[in-house]
Order: sequence, then structure tokens, then C-alpha cells
Amino acid sequence: MTTLYVSHPSALDHAMPEGHPERADRIRAVERALEDERFAGLLRGLAPKADASVPALVHPVPYVQAIIEASPMDGYVQIDGDTLLSPGTLEAALRGVGGAVHAVDAVMSGECTNAFVAMRPPGHHAERMTAMGFCLFNNAAIAARHARETYGTSRVAIVDWDVHHGNGTQDIFWDDKSVLYASTHEMPLFPGTGAASERGNHDTIVNVPLRAGDDSERFREVFEAGILRRLDAFAPDLVIISAGFDAHHLDPLGHVQLTEADFGWATRRLVDLAAKHSGGRLVSVLEGGYSLKGLGLSVSAHVDALMGR
Repeated sequence: MTTLYVSHPSALDHAMPEGHPERADRIRAVERALEDERFAGLLRGLAPKADASVPALVHPVPYVQAIIEASPMDGYVQIDGDTLLSPGTLEAALRGVGGAVHAVDAVMSGECTNAFVAMRPPGHHAERMTAMGFCLFNNAAIAARHARETYGTSRVAIVDWDVHHGNGTQDIFWDDKSVLYASTHEMPLFPGTGAASERGNHDTIVNVPLRAGDDSERFREVFEAGILRRLDAFAPDLVIISAGFDAHHLDPLGHVQLTEADFGWATRRLVDLAAKHSGGRLVSVLEGGYSLKGLGLSVSAHVDALMGR
């Protein structure tokens, strides 16, 4: 089993105001974690910069152009109360898209078994026409659509364990029976979507909400019964993880009490499922995770599991 790690220094150039939780130190925490000698066997690659046609796989062209044209030469452009553009944001966002697509190409071509893409800004709150929740382009959704358009995959599963619901991914695939979107997340919490009754037009949206204070036992129970069983029945050609680590008990933005061992466990379960149905093909893209210590510990456990440990 070979694992590709994809990132790029531009992720550090997406500058946010002092005190903003989605900060460059998140990538530094990931990099420090993966400097450990036990990760010496990782394949490592730089995220290429996507052109505007790639986010347009899921976002309408006028939306993509509006983001490009809003990119400032200096200072900040505010999209909403949480989501901003700085001079380095556009390149980071396009390399986030490019990294996700590159990871799909690598696993589909057999260059590696699976891949982890650590870029920012994150993506899963970006709806077809709306940037929000720190997110501009929906990297996981773009990766899934690229797999279908380029490799003819007929069934892609996106599993999202970020503590916040991926309203953007749900919006994009609400009427797409070729993509199963399965999410476990805290409710009530931003963005307010993700009720179990939200199932999509083809019953391919699977929401399994958690409550504040839910722990490892509860998470593993609902992940097994509510998500893994649906994925097994769906039998995906490719598994994509929206890997947010803000359900860790140290995280300041959530109230779910997971440990890094839970993310390792969930990753191993998805690695096993991918081995069963998709030749091991799995791509993970970084979403949230705002405790630097919790993020580093969780990424270590996640990549350990991707590497088969």
C-alpha cells in the first residue's frame, strides 16, 4: 500500500486576520506531524495550480469568475462574516483544487493506493453558487466530478466527518445519483443543515447527526451503522474523505468529544471498504480542525491508517 501526501507552500499565503481560526498555522501543524520518521515512506508531491475550468466542474462559470475577479491586490475582500480573500488566497484555492484532482489522477492511474491532500482554504461549505464557512471552491466535490468526467467512475462515495455539516457538498450532489454523500456532524451547529431527513432526490444523501458531548463510543456506533453499511451497499468505485478534524475534543469550534484514535479507526474502516469495492482507491482532503495540537495528532493517526498501520 502506497500513500501520496499532497500540499504546497501557497497554503501558507492564504492570510486571514489576527484571531481567525482558519489560519496558516494549521498547515504548519500538519507538516510538523508528518515530519516524524514513521512517515518517511510517504510519497510527496506538490499541488498543481488548476485553471478556472476545473472548479467549473461543479461551480457555474460566473461564480468562478466572480471569485477570481474579487481577489485583492492587498488587504482583504470579505465574502461573509467568516470568509475572506487576501492576496494569496486565489492561488492557494486553485492549488487546493489542483491538489485534489492530482490525487484522483494518482490513485486512478495506480501511482499510489490512496492520497491525503492538505491545503487551505477548506471546501465542503462551498455550495454551487455560494462561498461560505471559510470555503470558496468545493475540493471534494470537484475531485468526485473529475473522477466521473475523466475516468468514467459510476459511483463515488464522499464521507465527511468534519464537526460541521458539508452543506456545500450536499447542495452540489442533491440530485446526482452517481455520488453518495455521507456525513456525521454535530447538530445544532453551523451551518444548520444536515438533518437525517435530508436525503436527496435519489436517497444518496446520508446524514447521521451527533449531539454536543457525544463521545468515541457514539461516533463509532453511528459511523458503523449509519454510514459504513450504506457505503457497502453503494459499492463505490472511489472513496473520497472530507477529512475535518474539528470533532476532536480539543477543538474550540465544536463540542463532540472524539480522540485521534477515532479518526484512525474511521480511516481504517474506509481503507478496508475501498479495498473491497474500489481497488483501494481513496482520496482524503483536509477540511476543518482548529486546535493545532488536536489537528496534528489527528492527521498523524489518519495518515498512519492510510499507510496501512
